[in-house]
Amino acid sequence: MKENEQKLFDSYQENVDYITDRLAVDKSFDIIKLDLEYAETKMAMFMIDGFAKDDIMHLLMKFLAKLEPEQLEPDPLTKLLKTNIPYIEIDTQDDLNQASDAVLAGTTALVVDGVDKIIMIDARTYPVRSSEEPDLERVVRGSRDGYVETIVFNTALTRRRVRDRSLRMEYLQIGRRSKTDICVCYLEDIADVDRVDVLKKDLQEIDTDGLPMAEKTIEEYMSSRFWNPFPAIRYTERPDTAAAHLYEGHILIIIDGSPSVMITPATYWHHMQHAEEYRQKPMVGAYLRMVRFIAVLLSIIILPLYYLFASTPDLLPGGLEYIGPTDVGNVPLIVQFLIAELGLDMLRMAAIHTPTSLATALGLVAAIMIGQVSVEVGWFTNEVILYIAVAAIGSYATPSYEMSMANRLTRIFLLLTTAAFGVIGYMLGITIWILYVTKMRTFHIPYFWPFIPFSYKAFRDILVRIPIPLKNRRPTFLNPQDPDR
Repeated sequence: MKENEQKLFDSYQENVDYITDRLAVDKSFDIIKLDLEYAETKMAMFMIDGFAKDDIMHLLMKFLAKLEPEQLEPDPLTKLLKTNIPYIEIDTQDDLNQASDAVLAGTTALVVDGVDKIIMIDARTYPVRSSEEPDLERVVRGSRDGYVETIVFNTALTRRRVRDRSLRMEYLQIGRRSKTDICVCYLEDIADVDRVDVLKKDLQEIDTDGLPMAEKTIEEYMSSRFWNPFPAIRYTERPDTAAAHLYEGHILIIIDGSPSVMITPATYWHHMQHAEEYRQKPMVGAYLRMVRFIAVLLSIIILPLYYLFASTPDLLPGGLEYIGPTDVGNVPLIVQFLIAELGLDMLRMAAIHTPTSLATALGLVAAIMIGQVSVEVGWFTNEVILYIAVAAIGSYATPSYEMSMANRLTRIFLLLTTAAFGVIGYMLGITIWILYVTKMRTFHIPYFWPFIPFSYKAFRDILVRIPIPLKNRRPTFLNPQDPDR
């Protein structure tokens, strides 16, 4: 017998008492136990109030109520499964512990006297919000549906766009107590099977009570560098984005309770792409991507570069002597930048916690008190406000929220090294950043690929939005079984 396994007892009453005790039916009001008798046979039904579909269960009970004893002969289990319980999702279970866990997940368990297996009826429904366009990945043109917190809805949204017979949805459970449902999704004819096996093995080795933060908890377990701010996994709440990555050979991880689907593996450049680029004409999409890259680059380097020029005017080339504050104010320039960075994050957090009806008022307070009054009293100079705004716009233009936060920490690091060591600090900081990102690996793939190691065709496809008819090869780093699109 396997660990934590409990086979059915020979006695019907012992089985019912075991499940009743394991589920603590008398201690939780939402766990329902029904003692029934149909066709002169004792039955017990266990379910969770709010998960079981009342109309379906009522219909099944009406069918059972019409049974006569002879209708269950000679094999009651076969008769119930194939004739008397007309439902699609029905199965059997001979492990009392697994049956109890399935009840907690929403499945209804039917224990029948004289039957050596428990009948599991998956007539469950979950509280769920409607599918709507995710706030972080809006597009001007395109689908308006998005993933929700229910895994079955998310798998259906994915399969709606990928009607491929090789699409695989493999079910796992993680968490000794939470028993969180996980789905590993991939195209078997395209994805690297070895990478799929390694990913499933890594997921099954996660040993924890539960996944309170869903996909973020999984990422932290699968990441080898806990204090690395750069995301090793890309997230999306758009089914069309997830489908596009499936066709390339990526593997998706769908977690019950989270609207964010994990895309693995994902390099640095995957976090720079957005669905809007592919919803426009190729030339427009290429332009948008170039603007995005410039915005992200400015969000990282513009503040430390401005500070370097402002503190060392001799470095300025001819014609750019106007760069730098004429009056540094009452606070040192580096302190102004650090205060502004902290203030920007405070505003971001305040905006998250502020009700929508008060968001406009918060914006007015920030604009007046920080933008105007702070300059008048000498806390900030106008140039500091300008460049902080440019850096903030670049951060918000980053498609991946996780990458924008990592870039923000990189910007602060460059500011500090520049303030401490001047030109040498600025160059040293950028070198350390590039080396750090270059040495990273995501699922055994170089994080900065195809820039380092360099691959001309792959980097061209990343730098410029290539027309779809010309994009006829899948990314080589995914090692796809079918490289031709």
